[in-house]
Amino acid sequence: MRFFGKTNIQFIKVRKLAYVFSLSLIAISIISLILHGGPRYNIDFTGGTLVQLKFEKPIEIQKVRSAISIHGFGDAEIKHFGAPNEVVIRVGVSESDEEVATVIEKLISDQIKDNPYVVERVEKVGPKIGHELVLDAIKAILWSMILILIYVMWRFEFKYSIGAIVALAHDVTITLGIFSVFNIEISAPIIAALLTIVGYSLNDTIVVYDRIRENLRTIKRGDKQLPNIINRSINETLSRTIVTSGTTLLVVIVLYFFGGEVLRTFAFALIVGIGVGTYSSIFVASPILVDWKWQKA
Repeated sequence: MRFFGKTNIQFIKVRKLAYVFSLSLIAISIISLILHGGPRYNIDFTGGTLVQLKFEKPIEIQKVRSAISIHGFGDAEIKHFGAPNEVVIRVGVSESDEEVATVIEKLISDQIKDNPYVVERVEKVGPKIGHELVLDAIKAILWSMILILIYVMWRFEFKYSIGAIVALAHDVTITLGIFSVFNIEISAPIIAALLTIVGYSLNDTIVVYDRIRENLRTIKRGDKQLPNIINRSINETLSRTIVTSGTTLLVVIVLYFFGGEVLRTFAFALIVGIGVGTYSSIFVASPILVDWKWQKA
């Protein structure tokens, strides 16, 4: 199915503008991560106790904070979760009090008697487990990059793998940066989303690379022809790229709005990743082949 028909958009001619745009986003991402002291990890990685409560009536955050501050939990992170009558209370690791959730529930029951509640969720992660999960997440992303490098080198050539890895690093960095800019927590599902983004972006890049290789076989290769060949290849796969990304994006957008609060950040990561990944396969991975100057006249 060709959504756009035959196109002749000059992607390669604007590649330097695309590089500037990408580098700007990467710079903003890195600066934001530095200012925030790195990604903002949730309880999955930092350790602590998380309690989700559903009250009968809407509840004010300050009222909940006042109730639990009696026991020294005044610095706990408290926020509404999907509805004004639902709150999530997150307390850091406590060595002196093993049953933080029980204490919090008792404090709220004693202090807020006019608004009954039920416990929706309790999560507890130790500091050692949280640290191990961070290392495992980093290892998973790095190993995926290494295996992708090997795969692209085996299927194509080393020069192609450089473009693919740069594009994937570009996608992951910008996605993490956007999460940092909006101060969104990084959880285990977000790591899963990042790995999904890596696979999705690579698939799109491989399709373009396949077409480039096919066109190089039919046209006499040379430095002056290479930009035209790559530009032609991107245009020939553009319809497929837009249709695939567009249909996937529609599903993820529906998931974002109607999948509930738990899945919202996961869906948001995929929305960002699909957009950035589609962009990078066109404006990063392929144009790098031109500037790498691997072709011999």
